[in-house]
Amino acid sequence: MVEVGYKFRFFGEDAEAAARVLGIYAHMDHNFLTASVPTFRLSVHVRRLVNAGFKVGVVKQTETAAIKAHGGNRLGPFHRGLSALYTKATLEAALDVGEEGFGLGTSYLICVVEKGAAVAVEDGEGGVEGRFDVRIGFVAVEVSTGDVVHGEFNDNVMRDALEAVLLTISPAEVIIGEPVSKQTEKLLLAYSGPSSNVRVERASCVSFKDGGALAQLMTLYENIDEDDAAQLQDQNMDVTDGDKHLLGVQGIMAMPGLTIQALTLIVHHLKQFGFERILRLGASFRPFSSNNEMTLSANTLQQLEILKNNSDGTETGSLLHIMNRTLTVFGSRLLRYWVTHPLRDKNSIAMRLDAVSEIADSMGSCTSWNVGEDDNDGCVAIINPELHHVLSSVFTTLGRSPDIQRGITRIFHKTATASEFIQIMQAILFAAKQLQQLQVEDRSIAGNTQEKIVHSALLRRLILAASSPTVVAHAVKLLSFLSKDAADQGDLQSLFSNGCKEGDHFQSTLSLAEPCRTMRLPTDRKAPPDWLIVNSTKKTIRYHPPEVLESLDKLLLAQEELSIACRSCWSKFLEGFGNYYAEFLTAVQALAALDCLHSLAILSRNKLFHHRIMSAQFSQMKMTPFRCIFNLVVTRVGMYDTFLPDLEMGFSCIIEHLMLGTARTLILEPEEFQFHGTMKLELLIFLLDNFVPNDTYLSADGEYCQIIMGPNMGGKSCYIRQVALIALMGQVGSFVPATSAKLQVLDGIHTRMGASDSIQQGKSTFLEEMSETSNILHNSTSRSLVIIDELGRGTSTHDGVAIAYATLHHLLEHKKCMVLFVTHYPKVLDIKDRFPGSVGAYHVSYLTSKNPLKIPDFELDRDTEYTDHTDVTFLYKLVPGMTDKSFGLNVARLAQLPSKCIARAATMSMKLEELISARTATKLAQLQNLRSGHEYCHCPNLVGSSLVEAAEGIGKLRNSCGELFQMLNLALIHADATPTTFESLKHASSLAAEILEGTNLFSL
Repeated sequence: MVEVGYKFRFFGEDAEAAARVLGIYAHMDHNFLTASVPTFRLSVHVRRLVNAGFKVGVVKQTETAAIKAHGGNRLGPFHRGLSALYTKATLEAALDVGEEGFGLGTSYLICVVEKGAAVAVEDGEGGVEGRFDVRIGFVAVEVSTGDVVHGEFNDNVMRDALEAVLLTISPAEVIIGEPVSKQTEKLLLAYSGPSSNVRVERASCVSFKDGGALAQLMTLYENIDEDDAAQLQDQNMDVTDGDKHLLGVQGIMAMPGLTIQALTLIVHHLKQFGFERILRLGASFRPFSSNNEMTLSANTLQQLEILKNNSDGTETGSLLHIMNRTLTVFGSRLLRYWVTHPLRDKNSIAMRLDAVSEIADSMGSCTSWNVGEDDNDGCVAIINPELHHVLSSVFTTLGRSPDIQRGITRIFHKTATASEFIQIMQAILFAAKQLQQLQVEDRSIAGNTQEKIVHSALLRRLILAASSPTVVAHAVKLLSFLSKDAADQGDLQSLFSNGCKEGDHFQSTLSLAEPCRTMRLPTDRKAPPDWLIVNSTKKTIRYHPPEVLESLDKLLLAQEELSIACRSCWSKFLEGFGNYYAEFLTAVQALAALDCLHSLAILSRNKLFHHRIMSAQFSQMKMTPFRCIFNLVVTRVGMYDTFLPDLEMGFSCIIEHLMLGTARTLILEPEEFQFHGTMKLELLIFLLDNFVPNDTYLSADGEYCQIIMGPNMGGKSCYIRQVALIALMGQVGSFVPATSAKLQVLDGIHTRMGASDSIQQGKSTFLEEMSETSNILHNSTSRSLVIIDELGRGTSTHDGVAIAYATLHHLLEHKKCMVLFVTHYPKVLDIKDRFPGSVGAYHVSYLTSKNPLKIPDFELDRDTEYTDHTDVTFLYKLVPGMTDKSFGLNVARLAQLPSKCIARAATMSMKLEELISARTATKLAQLQNLRSGHEYCHCPNLVGSSLVEAAEGIGKLRNSCGELFQMLNLALIHADATPTTFESLKHASSLAAEILEGTNLFSL
């Protein structure tokens, strides 16, 4: 974009691209294709071009007419130069356009480098468990906030770890450090496809061999340090060698080699924008993964829909969308990080839960919730109104203010306007003074008997950091230098209340300049020849004498120089803010954490996290929100420091239930995983009154694996998802939608669900399925939760059963982790005999009608009764036992397949069932003859029609047994004396009589 007069013009291919993106008209002008936009709409059009994935440069005049007239270029054209450069990752921190609106999401710039590394991982028994193809290093920078994420890791041929990094960080720009392998390049290009508008640049790493990257990076940091030292000396501030090389010596030397290469490329890239200083002075470096946080895989992020839904790829309906009740933009960004990095340290989780609980208690308590009550009913006295009132006031005000986290970083980059600076400082000052009302610092005063308003240690620490007296003093001092009225008007000449030293000389020049007088003479009088005519009327002519022209020229030049001096003074003022940037950033990060805790407290007070009365049989249970306390015993009156014995890997808590107004305390055992009455998050809003809760119990010392079977659409996937999501929410520090919960501290949540392919990366559906399974087997530990849904369905039946069985066997024997395994293969249940007491068989219950479906048999020209019943009612209740019914044809009928297609499928299904029953009967007959000592060839009566009759008898007995157990389960579900219970027991009794009679006949 080139500034020409009052327009910015595009030329050639740029004009064609701008016309397509901006919807403007491109035309030919002097053999050049050109398009233009007005100058005052620069920020709008730059944002649209950048969001479309373009790198935009703006060329402006570098001199004015007055300066040009007194310079050496008075006879030449105006000088123009590149004044600004914009990309998606640098837009929010850039000059002229970044201050408008502040984007809500993150805009990371990531650089990825790699090297070949054929690494074999042993399985502990001398064998090879897996192989790593490459070693990858990356650095991701959020220029507008100063956040820097780095990491280095081994990755397999499927690049699962790199994909998890991309999905977690969601970069807006990608720098590929060449050379890279084809697999890595495919993944990066697939992520930055046309629909994402992610920019991709390539940079060479050839010169980084033999320590070249570290040498270049140290040189770059030395240059940055020298510039910063010169600026500090200009401001009469002390510079020590220790401060000068804080990151350059200690931080860089501690980084791995590939991370140093990526950081070097990042610094080179940011130098063209002028933002490289943030990596030296203002950046907060953190590793991508740490021992205190859980790192979620790409499969888990996608299949549990943690950040985005799988329907349209937006945040709506995801776990983050459900949990996000933050009131500020910077708080929302931090909550996103919390959700993708759940805690693994029990003390940190306990501190977070204490803080959330205290904020939730300050909002008030609710005695009961009844169906049909209004939202405001049931609330009783507020316990601690000061805390909730102050936090709500602070975050409501900050939510209406600009993004202060990006605002202080823009001030550090010297791209903030005066009006923006004042708004940011006033917002921080307001928040600090409001939080000081909580009097957190009074706890250190001797003899202070005032009751503490805030008890949580985490809350107190965050409030102290956000309301630091040092931050308040700096904010007041900086605001005292500026005039708000001048800042609102954009008047830099009157901005500084004590004046600008650089502009004093030009101010005096302006005051000494003679006023510009115009001489008026009648038209009949002759003026001196050196007078310049300005304008004329019928009676008079206006002239400028030479003295006036000379004074006017001096005045214009002085005004231009004054404007330059004022901009220079403002730039130096912003440079001085760099000395306080770290303190302000700490305060803003504390405010973001407080907003996240406040959000989790709001979530806990939501009705969706309370038990609601749904029928008379549950009228005695009125639940309040609970909280999970890892390895600590907590009562209603306080917390004790005593730990329960043998809880290194487990979790223990006391959960208070409100039952008929009486608190009941439950002490639960360690190394267990237990939920009661859990709800799937995606369905909370829509199915609050109709959702069927299910209990989950897994124990390391008992049953730690559940094999779940049942019909299609019966709720199997819903059940295992809810377990994983609730476990994740608990380690984030949130209340969970359950009436009670006891959780083991997990080090990972691994999933294999759904079916998808990746054609761009050359992955078939089954290869994706096997890659996800491989990732689970390699990365899961005894402290992991693994959920697998229908493994092995992408290949033949025999291979699928074998893979499913072998995978589950490996998890149970070698990993000993908690497993929820959904399958339609009954053969997998044989694994219970190999691991007695550790594996439980379950299925989702259902009801069927007695009338079988009549299907026309086109080959026999008659109707055949199909055992798969017409009407199926899913109860969505997980009950012990197995079932071999999937009711696939019911789903096909629901999907409105043609009736002839369904009839043909039903016929084929019946014939296959008869064939399997006949084979089963044959094997039983062979076994019976072997036991009686006779050869099979001497029993011709078991072959032919008698064999078919025996097979049919076995099939009927099997169906009757299955229906009997269904009736018994239904009676157990409705434990009270209801007509449904009596009807179920009556029908079960008749079925039992039929089974006994059929067994006796078959034995004869």
